[in-house]
Amino acid sequence: MLNNIVPGQRISTLTGAPTPDDLDELISLVWKEPAFFLAHTTAIAAFGREATRRGVPPPTITLFGSPFLTWRGLPLVPNNKLKIENGKTQILLLGTGESRRGVVGLYQPPGLPGEQGFGLAVKFMGINRKAIASYLISLYCSLAIRTDDAIAVLENVEVGKYHDYKHEYRK
Repeated sequence: MLNNIVPGQRISTLTGAPTPDDLDELISLVWKEPAFFLAHTTAIAAFGREATRRGVPPPTITLFGSPFLTWRGLPLVPNNKLKIENGKTQILLLGTGESRRGVVGLYQPPGLPGEQGFGLAVKFMGINRKAIASYLISLYCSLAIRTDDAIAVLENVEVGKYHDYKHEYRK
């Protein structure tokens, strides 16, 4: 998916660590109906540190029974598939849905051997000596980006920046 993002939808961080300004820039690129940010967990933590340091801690919402940080009402969804290389990663913002001309999932047409649903196949692999049955479960799908402005990426996101907070005590 990263390889299919057009150059005009790629931006770099202002200071290295992901700031609220950086995420606002992403929103300006995917402005029609953005759905969610997608980021590595360490990038989400880095954004939380930067936003809190600036005095605008990101609010949380509960989705699927778990808390998620948000920015401008858009959840930051964790994903460990975005690699961290040399202390840097990316943050994506996606608009989703066919009617919104966003990013959509494509599934294998019907007719897979052992098909149980859209692109989902289950194959019996056998029973071992302890009478445990094994199955191979496969999901055949891919993504399509329907318009260039349905996705944008923030690049060069530094995840290892921490701040030393000086505490002064008054007597």
